[in-house]
Amino acid sequence: MVQTQRSRPAVAELREMIDAALEECLRLGVGCPPALQEAIRYSVLGSGKRLRPRLVLMAAQACGGDVVSALPVACAVELVHAYSLVHDDLPAMDDDDLRRGRPTCHKAFGEATAILVGDALLTQAFGILAERVQPPEVAALCCGELARAAGACGMVGGQAADLESESGGGDVELLESIHRRKTGAMLRVSLRLGGIVAGADAERIDALDRYGTKLGLAFQITDDLLDAAGNQDAAGKRVGKDHRRGKLTYPGLLGVEESRRRATALVDAAIDSLAPFGNRAMELSALARYILERDR
Repeated sequence: MVQTQRSRPAVAELREMIDAALEECLRLGVGCPPALQEAIRYSVLGSGKRLRPRLVLMAAQACGGDVVSALPVACAVELVHAYSLVHDDLPAMDDDDLRRGRPTCHKAFGEATAILVGDALLTQAFGILAERVQPPEVAALCCGELARAAGACGMVGGQAADLESESGGGDVELLESIHRRKTGAMLRVSLRLGGIVAGADAERIDALDRYGTKLGLAFQITDDLLDAAGNQDAAGKRVGKDHRRGKLTYPGLLGVEESRRRATALVDAAIDSLAPFGNRAMELSALARYILERDR
């Protein structure tokens, strides 16, 4: 089914659809120990922004696709994102004790359970793609795209490079290389997957990819700005920790004002990439502007 412009769900409705679908995806059955089930739900069904699954659905809309058919993909992306946060917060990684305004998974349930939560979410994500995306060849394509984005040359590789950067040194080129993988890869694949399940052609997939590349860097700059000069209540996590750990950041290299200027230029370029979609990309344009305002 192809949606008409009039039938497109509003942003608030998209969020409700995503939350309901995630709830259903996390009914894991009697084989899952209750304590693990509780920790999994705690880590996913909190107050997250649902940015990545929203990008999946908005990209599908922009390509004239059916949002309902894209929901399994949106859920898979969010589960991978949730797993990455649970593992990144561990003492061996970023050592955070606050996420989305409440204790991180390992603080609430213990480190061993947090590791298992991440493992369970990652495998559940690929199970959802394999079982719920049709036709099978599209499911296989989605699995490959997500595996590359989340793996050793994507998100995981970016996190490893980020940890290595704490030893000192580095420039903007290195920083961009880190965040094109650590943050940008999952934003890009969210958009690509939305286009794929909508049956978009290569031109539109490429346009979504360009938008995602610029958006990912802008997102990371504003994230760095939040840590450098933001409010803990607004951020939902501890601020100032990057500076204390000596991490490579945009404000640390460029200063706050130049970082904001660069983020603005990236958002403008991201929106320009949406030209092939016309009015179908209004939600994606608005979302890019919202990301720019995160550190204000």
